[in-house]
Amino acid sequence: MKPRQTREIRIGNVRIGGANPIAVQSMAATRTVDVAATIRQVELLEAAGADIIRIAVDNPKDVAALAEIRRARPNANLSIDLQENYRLAEKVAPFVQKLRYNPGHLYHLEREKPVQEKVRYLVDVARAHGCAMRIGVNAGSVDPEKLEKYAHGDSITPMVESALEHCAMLDDLGFDQYCVSLKDSDPNKVIDANVAFAEARPDVPLHLGVTEAGMPPDGVIKTRVAFEQLITRGIGDTIRVSLTLPFDDKGDEITVGRQILSDIESGRFRSVPRFEQHGLNIISCPSCSRVENEAFIDLAQNVRAMTEYAKEHDITIAVMGCRVNGPGETDDADLGMWCAPSFVNLKRGPKTIGQFTYDEILGKLRVELDTLIEEKTVSSRA
Repeated sequence: MKPRQTREIRIGNVRIGGANPIAVQSMAATRTVDVAATIRQVELLEAAGADIIRIAVDNPKDVAALAEIRRARPNANLSIDLQENYRLAEKVAPFVQKLRYNPGHLYHLEREKPVQEKVRYLVDVARAHGCAMRIGVNAGSVDPEKLEKYAHGDSITPMVESALEHCAMLDDLGFDQYCVSLKDSDPNKVIDANVAFAEARPDVPLHLGVTEAGMPPDGVIKTRVAFEQLITRGIGDTIRVSLTLPFDDKGDEITVGRQILSDIESGRFRSVPRFEQHGLNIISCPSCSRVENEAFIDLAQNVRAMTEYAKEHDITIAVMGCRVNGPGETDDADLGMWCAPSFVNLKRGPKTIGQFTYDEILGKLRVELDTLIEEKTVSSRA
């Protein structure tokens, strides 16, 4: 196994990069404002052995809740997901050890302001409070100016370019306590993006993950493939296994992550050089605190059960739990759903079909799936 070459950064009492063990982390699945439930999530993840626990904030109520969560769990290494409100950084930084921002979301906010100015603000906050940072690039929310530069279907180059651009900004500001993540729901793209980035910046610690990997066992298989192919190349300093799970089972993400690391260390590999997807592919995001209705978890399970009859067809169905990643990260699916508090948006590719209640959506999905199967069958006979 190739040794890692990255520099070391500190996240609370955990150090990642260099010769340090690969850290395992997860994210609280409950709404942050539900303080009791989120504290329980942190407790469950700590009990499972999480090195770092991420929590999302999106508004002042979340910030107030975060302060209570910190008081209840003073020793947890907390990372904060700034979602669509980077200006909350100065309010949450006193309570956490790491700040995570998405370059794509940063692009959309305060468009009249240069991105460099927004990044400088985040670095100033992180430096003042001794926080590390993560530049979190997701395939479904890349800066549109990057996407326009490359051929349609090339999602890897824009992701890597965005990550490298933001690394350069942090470097220019003299801040080196940062890591990077490049995530996609396709493990092959995760592998390719991280290999490309590591070749360009072998010094920068990498956070690995297959976003929206889905439900076990498929989600575990996709994640294992990516981790085995990357870690054996010396790529990866911290990992997140993203699975669609009931709230009380979120600790399983840590257990699975450690099992994969143990297997890699012992030479027990289960993957092939490339992950080949055949038949029905259901993509679903991990249950996290961005989810605005936990009925999303049941919906993902019900979609899998309802679509069992179509398992031999090469069709991708995406089930996303929130407005942050949902709209963009369903565009490449044949059929996509992203969940709001009281309704579900149903899409066919990038086109929205309509909004339906949680009681209606399975029936509507069935109709669209049957139509799609019929179209593909006719096309294959032509």
